[in-house]
Amino acid sequence: MRKKVIGVMGAGAGATPENIADAYELGQAIAANDWILLTGGRAAGVMEAASRGAKAANGLTLGILPNQDTQDISEFVDIAIYTDMGNARNNINVLSSDVIIAVGMGMGTASEMALAVKNNTPAILLKPDPETFVFFTKFAAPQVQNVMTIDAAIALTKTLLT
Repeated sequence: MRKKVIGVMGAGAGATPENIADAYELGQAIAANDWILLTGGRAAGVMEAASRGAKAANGLTLGILPNQDTQDISEFVDIAIYTDMGNARNNINVLSSDVIIAVGMGMGTASEMALAVKNNTPAILLKPDPETFVFFTKFAAPQVQNVMTIDAAIALTKTLLT
């Protein structure tokens, strides 16, 4: 049976300390469930923290990189896919994931969440700010669901995978 791929999306340089802590813990939880972690693969913010967390729990990590620069990759990525597609790689992130979990929000993450909605990929917002909550509730409910804890994100992911 194919392993499930869980995409964790979030800001790179703009990630907050809370985003980074949540992404690390989420990466650990994804690995503990024997799922593959997919991120944007860069050595920054949510991508780096989620990959680092998954590796700490002996998980398998996959990075879909926007360019062909091998210097920008997270050391915690096991499998790197160099797309040289810039932000267009966001569609690969979404189409390659069974469930998407957004940790924090920025323009790239918003585009991934919108692509998830357009492609019917289940999506979860972890601790969304009020504006993000209102926007996705208005345009994408019930496909995009909101949770406030890592445990709730994992429980909802399990439900969405069945």
